[in-house]
Amino acid sequence: MLFRSNAVGSTTSTARVTITAPGGPLSIATTSCPGGNQGAAYAGCTLVASGGSPPYTYSVSPNASPLPEGMSLNPTTGNITSSLIGGQGTYTPEFVVTDSTTAQATQNISIAINGNNAFLANIFPATSIFHHRVDAATTSLPVDTSPAAPMYSAYLSATVKPFFGNNSNAPFPNGIPAIEVPYNQADVSVTTTQYQSYFTTGPIPANAPVEGTSSSGGDRHVLVYLEAGGGNNPALYEMWQGIYQDGPWTDSSNALWPDVASNNLTPQGNGTSDAAGLPVAPLLANADEVVGTGTPSAPTGTIQHPIRFTLNHILNYWVWPATETAGVGSCTATGGSSIPTESLISQSSPPASCTMSGPAGEIYRLKASVATPSCASTSPQAAIIITAFRNYGIILADNGDSGGLIGTPDARWNDNDLSCITSLTLSDFEPVNVSSLMVSNDSGATSH
Repeated sequence: MLFRSNAVGSTTSTARVTITAPGGPLSIATTSCPGGNQGAAYAGCTLVASGGSPPYTYSVSPNASPLPEGMSLNPTTGNITSSLIGGQGTYTPEFVVTDSTTAQATQNISIAINGNNAFLANIFPATSIFHHRVDAATTSLPVDTSPAAPMYSAYLSATVKPFFGNNSNAPFPNGIPAIEVPYNQADVSVTTTQYQSYFTTGPIPANAPVEGTSSSGGDRHVLVYLEAGGGNNPALYEMWQGIYQDGPWTDSSNALWPDVASNNLTPQGNGTSDAAGLPVAPLLANADEVVGTGTPSAPTGTIQHPIRFTLNHILNYWVWPATETAGVGSCTATGGSSIPTESLISQSSPPASCTMSGPAGEIYRLKASVATPSCASTSPQAAIIITAFRNYGIILADNGDSGGLIGTPDARWNDNDLSCITSLTLSDFEPVNVSSLMVSNDSGATSH
């Protein structure tokens, strides 16, 4: 308020005064950070703020993606560091700077992490059904003509779609990640809150990546491969809805394969972290096997296993090599007697009729009569995956979106390239009768 006076008298007037901070509006000047590699130290990145009223405090918004697992942000210096990156895929956290007056500014920055998943090819022996070709040309395996075998007709028009990639689920990574740990990785407590528990302690590191990250909800699979050594066998630990919030780990269910150098399956009737009782890790499409010794734009690898996929509803029975199901429908045997649901059915002595089809564990191969989509000529990553559809097939593992193909998140995936897969529909696939390969229901070993 201003006052003015003279010989006659005084008057009063007002004026608005705006005070601008010396540094201007608060902002984060950093707009990019380098990528990194899972299993390695991070090169580092420093957030730089300006304006407002220093000092600044840096944080990551809880409403978007967190940092890649294993990374941390110094709230005072803005330094992003990691001695051992656990996460994989592209994360886009929202960084927040707060000044001394509690004013805030934000900046989204993507951090792309290459996976390190070559170990997945070593899970289970080469003699396993999980590594056996199923194409008719080289194996002579016939089409499975059981009434239980085909995918339900209403799903056949669904496209095959990659539920994995680089930046296709921004701001979160897209796919199910996996991590390898040394044989002497320390065991930690694991609390299971809902379904079956195969282990209450396990070598699950704090930097283990979580599907979609622990803050995104969803299935939150955690897959940990323990290397052999110290007199211990190589082992596979898998969790569903795993979460680590300053320790310890919790999950809604978990599964364990204590010796993946053997062909032992989960016991019949026992669930795992998916509906079919199958392991998740060795059935994922991953960038290491596709890229091979090449580059992401000129990959040279091969996929030598069936790839995990989902249907909206699976049949309420399973076939080898699955060990469990969570489906719908029922089947009758020859003679009209009902077959108890949630049980194993045989491909060699199939049911007489079923009210639904598509059992857990069924393998489907791309029909020889189906031409490779023309887009594959300019989509080398998709071309390798489509070749795997012909040679190793896809395996029905869980309920979900029909045609959902599951792989790892990875900064090396090319999302535009992978979109070529959507040129195929489920009607392009046929069920394969693998009963001639089976040694026993409890083993994944193949007879030839």
